[in-house]
Amino acid sequence: MKSFEYVIKDVHGIHARPATDLFKMVKGYDCVVKVAKGDVEKTFKGLLAIMSLGAKQGDTVKFTFEGADEEKAAAEVEEFMKANL
Repeated sequence: MKSFEYVIKDVHGIHARPATDLFKMVKGYDCVVKVAKGDVEKTFKGLLAIMSLGAKQGDTVKFTFEGADEEKAAAEVEEFMKANL
């Protein structure tokens, strides 16, 4: 299992455009991806999973990856977050 935490820097938080791009990226991996904010954790199976967290600027989200390509997935998602959110 691989995981990382990220503090949202975008003034709009996690909004539709980057959430859509992130979902397209995640659905291509051969691992289970979960995202959490506080005590709420969602399996990233659809766009609404990440949008329903309501992550705003300054919030910390935690991504967890478990499966065949968890290392690659974690690295690419972390890079995406740094570049876009």
